[in-house]
Amino acid sequence: MPAIHLQKISTRAPKGLNKEKIKAKTTKLLEELDDLQNLLYAESKHAVLVVVQGMDGSGKDGLVRDVFGKLNPQGVQVRSYKVPTAEELAHDFLWRIHEHAPAKGMIQIFNRSHYEDIIVTRVHKWCNDKQAKERMKAINDFEELLAKHNGTHILKFYLHLSPEEQQIRLQERIKDPKKQWKYNEKDFEEAKLWKNYMKMYEDCFNHCNKQPWKIIPADQNWYKDHLITTALHSLLKGLNMQYPGLKK
Repeated sequence: MPAIHLQKISTRAPKGLNKEKIKAKTTKLLEELDDLQNLLYAESKHAVLVVVQGMDGSGKDGLVRDVFGKLNPQGVQVRSYKVPTAEELAHDFLWRIHEHAPAKGMIQIFNRSHYEDIIVTRVHKWCNDKQAKERMKAINDFEELLAKHNGTHILKFYLHLSPEEQQIRLQERIKDPKKQWKYNEKDFEEAKLWKNYMKMYEDCFNHCNKQPWKIIPADQNWYKDHLITTALHSLLKGLNMQYPGLKK
């Protein structure tokens, strides 16, 4: 896989795309996904892990609501990873992750994930380069374990937001009463570390790519949602699943 350089990748939809037509396609795909997810659950031969990473304001929560929120909640689980608790810190960094790996028949979403432990930790110098490389190897082994031994299909998305759009969205959290609950003054401090974050993300993409990353332009939510819906639809459609017959 060629090296990923985020500066060379657009954060916006290609010019000329018709927003309303794309949204209509997304709606149709989501209707089909509802059936495919039911089939995944019924057959129970495959598991799906969706890893969502991105800077503050990139639309991770909105994605979970607008795409995965359309599916049957009986077959979808969401886990958000925040600052580790004292109990979690007393274990290896993957301990809290493995507990929530998807069972067969399920779609598990990680809203932030094990990758926080080689990105945020490196930006803030809580983890040195040697430790990060060791963790990258552990992550690759962990994902290979899930893929090879539990029939887990892994989709890894980075929501690629521009720093200009991030500032707009962070300001909305101050001004919009419906978004004020998301406001965290630390987000503005983290935004100042943008270049360091991009460097660490690129290093992550280029060393943890046995399960490949999809870089999703995220400045426009309608396009972001379409790309991720399409990727999930393509994955499930390609599994050639069948409903089980009558139990004997």
